[in-house]
Amino acid sequence: MPHSPRRRPDGRLILLLGALAACGPLATDMYLPSLPAIAQSFGVSAAAAARTLTSFMAGFSIGMLLYGPLSDAYGRRPVLLGGIALFTLASIACWFSYSIGELTVVRFLQALGAGAASVLARAIARDAHEPSDAAKVLSMVAIVTSIGPLLAPLIGGQLLLLGGWRVVFVALTLFGLACAAAAWLRVPETWPAEKRESGAVLRSFMAYERLLRDPLVWGHMLCGGMAFAAMFTYISATPFVYIEYFHVSPQHYGLFFGVNVFGIMLGNFLNTRFIGRMGTLRMVSMASTVSIAASFFVALVCVTGWGGLWSIVAGLFFVVGVVGLLGANCATDLMYRYPKNAGAAAAVFGATQLALGAFASVVVGWFPGVSPVGMGCTIGACGALTWVGRRIVVKWHGRPAPGVNQAASDA
Repeated sequence: MPHSPRRRPDGRLILLLGALAACGPLATDMYLPSLPAIAQSFGVSAAAAARTLTSFMAGFSIGMLLYGPLSDAYGRRPVLLGGIALFTLASIACWFSYSIGELTVVRFLQALGAGAASVLARAIARDAHEPSDAAKVLSMVAIVTSIGPLLAPLIGGQLLLLGGWRVVFVALTLFGLACAAAAWLRVPETWPAEKRESGAVLRSFMAYERLLRDPLVWGHMLCGGMAFAAMFTYISATPFVYIEYFHVSPQHYGLFFGVNVFGIMLGNFLNTRFIGRMGTLRMVSMASTVSIAASFFVALVCVTGWGGLWSIVAGLFFVVGVVGLLGANCATDLMYRYPKNAGAAAAVFGATQLALGAFASVVVGWFPGVSPVGMGCTIGACGALTWVGRRIVVKWHGRPAPGVNQAASDA
C-alpha cells in the first residue's frame, strides 16, 4: 500500500507536538517552587523532598529509552497515547500522595509517561517530513516547548499561593487530560504498518547496540549532549551565583532566565530560516562552534572575574541560545541515518542529553561556596567535550553506518 507523500509543516501539528513535548519541562519547573512546602508538609528534610526531583529525572530518561523502540515496533500513536495516559494517572496519584516515599514513586511513573512525548515528537516530525523540513519542524516544536520553562515557575508559584502544593498536580492532571484529548483527535499515525516489526520487539531494542557501535552517534551525543549539559549547569548554578553571589533579586533573576529562554527561541527560529539552504552538518558545525567559544568565554570570565556579572550573562546567552538548534539538527541527522529505527535514535540521543545534563549539575555542586568559579569550570569542560563531539561528527559524517547492508535495506 503506497503511503502519502510527505507534506509541508502543519502549524497546528507543530503547536500540538510542542505542547506534548512540554509535559516533562512543565512537570519539573512548575513543581520547583513547591519543594520547600512539600518538605514541610511531610515533615522531611529538603534533601528528601529533592529526591522526588531526582526520581522524576530517572523516570524521564528510562521512559525515553523504552518508548523509542516500542514506537518503532507498534507505531507512534498508541505508544504516545499510552505515555500521556500514564502521565495523567500518575499526576492524579501525586495529587493524592500522603508520604514522601509514595510521592517519590509516583513522580517516577509520571516522568515515565512524560518521556513518550519528548521522544515521539521528534520521531513524528521525522516520519512526516523530509530531512531539512524535519529539522525545521523540530526547531519550531522547540520554540513552542520553550514557553513552558519560561512560564512554569511563575505559574507554579501562583498555584502554591492559591491552594498549596497539591494544586500544582491538579493543574498537571488537567494539562495531561487536555494533551490526551488533543493527541487522540489530532495526532495521526506517521509510522505505517508495513515498516513495523511488531513480532520483533527485542530486535527493536537491539537497535541500541547497533547505534552505539557508530562513531557518528557518539559524536552527536557528545556534541549535542555536552552543549545541553552546559545549559543544565547554568540552570543549576545561576540561582546561587546570581542571587547569593551577585545579589540579584529573585524577581530580576526571573528576567535573566527569560532572556536566555528568548535566546533558545531565537536560535531555533534562525534554524528554521537557514536549515533548508545549509543542511544539518553545516548547522551542527556552526552552532557547536558558537557553543564552544561561548563556553570558553564563560569559563574565562567566571574564573578571572573579568567584566563581572554582565560578562557572564552575555556569554551564557550564546551558550544557552544554540542548545535547541544543535539538538534539533543532531537528532534529525541520526534519525535519517537510521530510518527504520528513528524512534530508538531519537531516544538514545534524548536520554544521553538528559543524563549528561544531570551529571553536569551534580559536578557543579561539588565546588564549594556560591562563587562563579565552579559554574565556569564545569561549563568550560562541557565546551571542550562539545569540541571533541564536533570533531567526530565532521570526520564521520557521510561515512556508512555499521551494518551498511542492513541500513540500505532499511531506507
